[in-house]
Amino acid sequence: MMSLTVLSLPQRFKRILQAMMLAVAVVYMTLLLYQSAYGYPGIQVPHSQVDGLSSESVTTHRDQLLQDYVQSSTPTQPGAGAPAASPTTVSERPTATLLTELARRSRNGELLHDLSQRAVTATPQPPVTELDDIFISVKTTKNYHDTRLALIIKTWFQLARDQTWFFTDTDDHYYQEKTKGHLINTKCSQGHFRKALCCKMSAELDVFLESGKKWFCHFDDDNYVNVPRLVKLLDEYSPSVDWYLGKPSISSPLEIHLDSKNTTTNKKITFWFATGGAGFCLSRALTLKMLPIAGGGKFISIGDKIRFPDDVTMGFIIEHLLKVPLTVVDNFHSHLEPMEFIRQDTFQDQVSFSYAHMKNQWNVIKVDGFDLKADPKRFYSLHCQLFPYFSFCPPR
Repeated sequence: MMSLTVLSLPQRFKRILQAMMLAVAVVYMTLLLYQSAYGYPGIQVPHSQVDGLSSESVTTHRDQLLQDYVQSSTPTQPGAGAPAASPTTVSERPTATLLTELARRSRNGELLHDLSQRAVTATPQPPVTELDDIFISVKTTKNYHDTRLALIIKTWFQLARDQTWFFTDTDDHYYQEKTKGHLINTKCSQGHFRKALCCKMSAELDVFLESGKKWFCHFDDDNYVNVPRLVKLLDEYSPSVDWYLGKPSISSPLEIHLDSKNTTTNKKITFWFATGGAGFCLSRALTLKMLPIAGGGKFISIGDKIRFPDDVTMGFIIEHLLKVPLTVVDNFHSHLEPMEFIRQDTFQDQVSFSYAHMKNQWNVIKVDGFDLKADPKRFYSLHCQLFPYFSFCPPR
């Protein structure tokens, strides 16, 4: 029995050693698989975290990791005295510039290559625009509150109540209540002349700049705005880029002469402008460039100088002074074009519509719906065509 016990001891140790080696192998293989799936610890964002983050959060996380890597791989030079880049400075620099800097500073080519590939795959998509990112302003006047303003409030305003503001020239408690406080008395003169129009546009621009929104979209009180289509349109552009979106009402650029005290130096300039009667949109980036030129009431002074109304003054500032071209969007429509030519099967694709009573007849869209006497401007019929679930729409 003694000899059998002695002989069995090595076998027990052998089995224990085999079990330990197997455990070590399992742990090693697990680490290899983890490294293969998630890359270098601290550089790649784990998939379990990415799934619950927005693209903006992922971009911020990626930029912070890039910054940390730049700082950790930068050799210390005695006496250099160069301050380390702040998180804001580094995160705002283009990814391509960061990678160039990494290539210059890093001694580990394989790690840099891996980081480069990860930065490329983590490139964010263009900014996503939602309804709440848009500031919609509607220019109106006291005489149109009970007609044009009431029509808007009952139709498309219901789709953007928190985003739409009405700029008028008088206090009106009834419509102040109807709009939930979104009626702004600009204190501008009543009437449809240059001074009053530029005054209201100046107020619209200043209120937008204070709002912090990404997009400024102006419309007149004879516009119907297809709100979902407007959001879809702006989602195709970045608010951090200079964008002037709209449609001109003339077939060639406007030519004007800038007056000078010396008549021999009068300068003729040409520029496009988006007609306010169809509506137009400006990106946040562009309006920030306009701020020192036209903000704080300066818009009115420029209108006085060139002696043109608000939409022309806007085009002058953007195209001539800031050198940002108008991007023509055919889906904006004003009463200066024949509304009847807009096909009913394309209504979903249009951003704005309008109407006018000219030469004893209505310039309106052709759409099935309410009787012409009950809906001469066709906005109720249009609204029910686009959004039939509203309570006042007839059953289909």
